[in-house]
Amino acid sequence: MTDLLALDRQVCFALAAASRSVISLYRPVLEPLGLTHPQYLVMLALWETSPLRVHELGERLYLDSATLSPLLKRLEAAGLVVRSRSTDDERAVELTLTDAGTALRSKAEAVPPAIIERLGLPISQLEAVRDHLHALIDASRRD
Repeated sequence: MTDLLALDRQVCFALAAASRSVISLYRPVLEPLGLTHPQYLVMLALWETSPLRVHELGERLYLDSATLSPLLKRLEAAGLVVRSRSTDDERAVELTLTDAGTALRSKAEAVPPAIIERLGLPISQLEAVRDHLHALIDASRRD
């Protein structure tokens, strides 16, 4: 008989352990860029779309404003982003990359290959895991 409560059978445990392990690989790669992993995720979103409203960023990263605010303050203090009131809606705050934030993108292009090398797995396997994780995220967010 299968023990439904066995630790190694839990999806939540596998996700948590994998997340901690993979994110720990990013730390030494991101350190020369002056970014933490959460800051890197913010920058990835802004390199795709800038300006971006804070609430849109929160939706993209699945983060609430209480988590985002300190991240954004540190990125602004580092001179990578500027927060400003939207001209369309003064209640909304927009994030815009500074020249330094835009320039950092070229250095960040070295991050994915470094992580792939550290993981030592074929790209096809990593892409399959990513796609399965997106399906899992979607399934967990269904109402």
